[in-house]
Amino acid sequence: ARAGIISTVEVLKVMEAFVNEPNYTVWSDLSCNLGILATLLSHTDFYEDIQVFVRDVFSPIGERLGWDPKPGEGHLDALLRGLVLGKLGKAGHKATLEEARRRFKDHVEGKHILSADLRSPVYVTVLKHGDSSTLDTMLKLHKQADMQEEKNRIERVLGAISQPELIQKVLTFALSEEVRPQDTVSVIGGVAGGSKQGRKAAWKFVRDNWEELYNRYQGGFLISRLIKV
Repeated sequence: ARAGIISTVEVLKVMEAFVNEPNYTVWSDLSCNLGILATLLSHTDFYEDIQVFVRDVFSPIGERLGWDPKPGEGHLDALLRGLVLGKLGKAGHKATLEEARRRFKDHVEGKHILSADLRSPVYVTVLKHGDSSTLDTMLKLHKQADMQEEKNRIERVLGAISQPELIQKVLTFALSEEVRPQDTVSVIGGVAGGSKQGRKAAWKFVRDNWEELYNRYQGGFLISRLIKV
């Protein structure tokens, strides 16, 4: 379809046939392709339709997996759960959004700490449908995190926030001393991949701060990664 040989509609019909697929690798591929399609359609009137499609395709596997690990599960099942819940959450699947908000609240209050596998999908979901207080809470978690892995996890998802003024706040944060220079690109990349508004804002931000970014990364692989994202 990307090469223009067949219609995207045909591809979507094939995707629908995978609803009972148990394999993580297959779902990862479906997710990636749907992500590219959603990016293209974000500039059209069909964006909401593709979100509905994502919810329809991913909800049966989401219901089967649930939120909590089952006895005898393998590593790939945990990866699949994170992938599916993140996809459903971002697409605005009501039950997933409600559960993510509940678990996030418990996590922040220290009542029930989220497992590492569930943090990214929960963070992405609450941010995508969140407000300034959600972002403030996330930045607070970043500041309090004593492990670099958790800081990086948060940095990668901050771009999911939707409101233009909050997107700017995330971009400013990317260049702050709170973020290691080598991780700044992840934050900007997250914004660029998060939404149509995020892409425009990230592009403007990179142009406005090009001198600083270029001087920071010149000659290194991070400058090419920045351009790619």
